[in-house]
Parts: sequence; C-alpha cells; structure tokens
Amino acid sequence: MSQEKKIEKIVGIKGMNDILPEQSALWELFENTVQSVLKSYGFQQMRTPIVESTPLFARGLGEVTDIVEKEMYSFEDSMNGDKLTLRPENTAGIVRSAIEHNITYDGPKRIWYNGPMFRHEKPQRGRYRQFHQVGAEALGFAGPDIDAELIVMCQRLWDDLGLKNIRLEINSIGDAEERRAHRAELIAYFEKHQDILDEEAKRRLYSNPLRILDTKNPKMQEMAANAPKLIDFLGEESRSHFEGLQKILRHNSIPFTINPRLVRGMDYYNRTVFEWVTDELGSQGTVCGGGRYDTLFSIFGGKPTPACGFAMGVERLLELMRANGDGKDASLCDVYLVHQGEDASMQAFVLGERLRDAGLDVVLHCASASGMGSFKSQMKKADSSGASYAVIIGEDEAKNETVCVKDLRGGDFENNQVTVPFLSAVDYLLDQIVGADEEGQCNDPNHIHIHH
Repeated sequence: MSQEKKIEKIVGIKGMNDILPEQSALWELFENTVQSVLKSYGFQQMRTPIVESTPLFARGLGEVTDIVEKEMYSFEDSMNGDKLTLRPENTAGIVRSAIEHNITYDGPKRIWYNGPMFRHEKPQRGRYRQFHQVGAEALGFAGPDIDAELIVMCQRLWDDLGLKNIRLEINSIGDAEERRAHRAELIAYFEKHQDILDEEAKRRLYSNPLRILDTKNPKMQEMAANAPKLIDFLGEESRSHFEGLQKILRHNSIPFTINPRLVRGMDYYNRTVFEWVTDELGSQGTVCGGGRYDTLFSIFGGKPTPACGFAMGVERLLELMRANGDGKDASLCDVYLVHQGEDASMQAFVLGERLRDAGLDVVLHCASASGMGSFKSQMKKADSSGASYAVIIGEDEAKNETVCVKDLRGGDFENNQVTVPFLSAVDYLLDQIVGADEEGQCNDPNHIHIHH
C-alpha cells in the first residue's frame, strides 16, 4: 500500500508579515489616533491602487535612484503586456490621481493616506518588503506655512501617541537652478577626491552626486562632510522660504536642527526637506520624512502645482510605541457573555444585541470543536479577553429572568458579582462602565469601547 503523499505547507513570503489578532489592537490605536489628528487639521483621506504603471515611478522618482534601480517589484501583465509595479511609495500615485481627476480645480487640497508599500530590500528591524506608511500631501499650497503645519501636525501626533525622543532635522535643497549650480561644484569637488570614492559613489558621480553626501561608508564620510553645501547656493526666494519655515517653528516652540546634509531619496523634492529621527531603533532611525515637491505635477504632465508632504513608517512607530509599553493589555471587548443551556443561550444572544445597540463591544461565548465548555473554562476566556465585565446566564438565571454580572477588573475578584434583572442588565452595565470612565476610575483608552 503506497503511503499518502505529504502535503507541502505553504508559508508567507520573506519580509511580508502577517499582522495577527493580538497585534492588531496596537495598529488600531495608532490608526485611530492618526485619523483623529489629521482630520483635526482638515485633511481628507484618499485611497489609490497598490499597482501603478511602472513609468509613473521611473519618471517621478528618477531613473538612477536606488528604489527604481534595485528595489521595485515590477512585472509585465501577461494579459495585455502592460508594465506594472507594486507601489514603493505613494506620493507619485496621489499626484497621478490628483491630475487625472483634477481635484485641485477649485483650490488647494489637504490629503492623507494609509496603506502598504513594497520594496525588494533585505528585511531588517523595522524595515520589510511589504511595509506600511501613513502620509499627508498638501496640494496647491506654495508658502512655508503649510510646510510648518505638516511638521507641527507630526509633533501633535507624537504627543498624542506618547512618543518621546523623536527629534526634527530640516534643510532646504533649493530650486532646480540652485541645485544645478551646486551639482556642478559638487562634481568638481568629488572629482578631486576620486581616490576616496567607492564603486557606488563613482557610479553616482555624474548621475546623482547628491546621494554621495549621505554615504554610510566611514572612509568617505569626512570627505563628504567637507563638500560644498547646497544651502550656500540658495537664492533669495529659497532662502526666504526656509527662513519663514524656521520662524513659524520657533514661534510654535518646535525644536529643530538644520542638517545641511539632509537630502531626500526621490528626485522630485525641492526647497524644504525634513526628517523625524530617533536613536531608539538602531541605525534605521528615521521614522518620518518629507518635504516640498513643486515640480512633480509638471513632471507628470499636469498643470504646475506647488505641493508638500510627508510619509511615516508605521512599523517603526509601532516599535517605539511597544517600547513605551503601549498596547500590551488592549482589551477585546467591554462585556463577555458566559452561558450554559439552551434557554440561557437564547437569552445571551438577545442580551448581546441589546448591549451592542447601547454602544458596547460584546463577545458571546460560542462552541469550539470540543464543545461549549464548562462555566469555569468560559470564565477563563472572559478574563483573558480583557473585558471589564462578564455576564453569566445559566439555567437558573434564564428561568428567573436574571443575569449575574461579574466585575473582572475589581479588587475582590471572588465577591465582585451581583444579580440583576434581565431587563435592567443593559442600564446596569452602562452605569458601571460609563460611570467609571466619567469618574476617572478607568483611564485606559483600550479598556472602554463605547461607540458614538
């Protein structure tokens, strides 16, 4: 008799991670906070496809950037031969959509997005092949005030998330003409130090010399630090814009450092560039980067439109939140319904719907493959759910039209149980949960889930 062939187990793709149920509470806390903060500044959410035409990124990001040369997931559609790419970033897609739908026809727009991006690079701490970004794009705004607003908005988000030790670095990379003058000086400088340049720097010398400035090669860093500084080539308008940004930040008590070596990896940036950096994530310390990209609309064939934006790495920020102890005890629900017997199950279903109507999050215990489980095993499930209260309905309670309500988070666990008439259970639980919140007895934002 032949042995059955063993079915090979299929596993996930390296660097593209599952977000498991026990991890999702922290993601939800982060996303809800982001949405609240951005909405408070008048930003509206926009959703674009994760697949775009490959030329969109080649034209927008620049042919000689690392992303286009080495990191994009690009493929040919076998159905029609279209060249497609999984988005490595989302600014290009937002601008493509803005031009296609003419969304700035009636004035500037504040846009934000949230979703997965894809880059084929070596997976490492806080950096994956499928990763998530939250970004904001201010389209049609020309002054330094919107640059400052984006930065102030980030600071508010860090404060609301309880994140500390994130510092701001800013720079101006000027306009195209100023960059061309600086580029010529930069090339001449690097040509004089060809003996120090590594192979990658030599390859970039005439195509993208600006990228040599942020080299990670220790043998080149002193030479790069003494290279001509772009800030010295700024014209009157660029300098005034940069000084205007600094003035607003100082007036709003936002500390910053001017980093003359700060550049962005994409070709479309101009004038203001900024990064939020932390020392708590090792060498991958940038958690948010952005700046102005006034030429991108024109590069894509649209009407010239000034714009500024940022993108932040969600995984890296979540790692910072975990380091602060956030999300460890996030609760699944407010109330866990424990029941035994057919009549009790019917009552539990009805009560569950009434509690949800009142705005509470409720988990109803349901049978597993091994059965319904005893009261004891159900109570263990109730406790591990993080619920504030367990509502217990047995045969006696169903017969007497009552329920037992047990406070799972009270000090005296054994005696924290009261019997309540079935028809009064919703009001009783609302009084206990909402009342405790109003009196300041329950300040954990993950512990109460009242819906509005």
